[in-house]
Amino acid sequence: MRALGLMSGTSLDGVDVAMLESDGESAIGFGPHASFPLDAADRTLLRQALSEAVAARDRRARPGLLAAADALVTLRHAEAVEAFCARYDIARDSIDVVGFHGQTVLHRPSERLTIQIGDGQVLADRLKTSVVWDFRAADVAAGGQGAPLVPVYHRALVASAGLEGATVLVNIGGVANLTLIRAGTDPLACDTGPGNALLDDLILERTGETCDRDGAISGAGTVNEAALATLLDHPFFAAPPPKSLDRNAFSRHPVADLATEDAAATLAAFTAAAIAQAVAMLPAKPRRVIVCGGGGYNPTILRELRRRLPDEVVLSDKFGWSIDAMEAQAFAYLAVRSLKGLPLSFPSTTGVPAPMLGGVLSRPGS
Repeated sequence: MRALGLMSGTSLDGVDVAMLESDGESAIGFGPHASFPLDAADRTLLRQALSEAVAARDRRARPGLLAAADALVTLRHAEAVEAFCARYDIARDSIDVVGFHGQTVLHRPSERLTIQIGDGQVLADRLKTSVVWDFRAADVAAGGQGAPLVPVYHRALVASAGLEGATVLVNIGGVANLTLIRAGTDPLACDTGPGNALLDDLILERTGETCDRDGAISGAGTVNEAALATLLDHPFFAAPPPKSLDRNAFSRHPVADLATEDAAATLAAFTAAAIAQAVAMLPAKPRRVIVCGGGGYNPTILRELRRRLPDEVVLSDKFGWSIDAMEAQAFAYLAVRSLKGLPLSFPSTTGVPAPMLGGVLSRPGS
């Protein structure tokens, strides 16, 4: 099947679009991918929606700015698909399904609550294409963490590459997560802690820039070990996988009094140290750790990660896997699996009681 995957992550930087040809199992054919940035006004509205969502108790309610943000997310994803198809001369009627993750504004699986804004039916009507969306809700309702969902795609990638031995894939988005792939068993996965979100928020607050581009600011600073120890003194890190967390689960308070460069260096080290702690808790020592996501472009995070892990740490592009498009490709893959009635999550990836189907199918005009 030909699928498009859409992802707007917790970094709030833009909409990623990726094409994938897949049977939802072992066959994977990569198509083009592109990213369509959100402008400053969009990011401001989404940040306001994140703040308002803190008080939410009903995953379907859209009070206040959440309604405007919901409409914005849907519109920007529609525009991204239209621009993508025009750029690569893709006929929309050649697309079998679109996998639409939406924008996560709240994730509290302990309360059986996860909220991704964006309306899949509206998107399907505009694109005149079937859309699978609301991927996390069924897992959370069944008692799972609802995240991460990408591990089943990671498993397919590792199998297609013929990699032997235990392999860990680490995605460093706004939140970081990892997947352990071993032969003969389901993937094991969890969120590891902060990815880029804390660092991005610091840089935005202190400089007005949207991210620590090329690790320039964090690379110029010195890690404050006392602040790092405080950041790591959080009950989340002692819990075994599977586990997940909200984008705003951690506070920047421990670095509040540090100079910008030192605060950035400490937060970059926090991301790396949290990943290294999660790897150390795994039941098998990995032969390699493969990094993707926006954090892969931050040399400071990579340096800190390599300093803490004895394993080979490489970027996913070494295997021909896009650093940028991994999650968008994953939701294309998950959309195909959803259509075929194949499980998206497992007890070992989200803690759900049994392998779990997921996703809601919206057809144009339905």
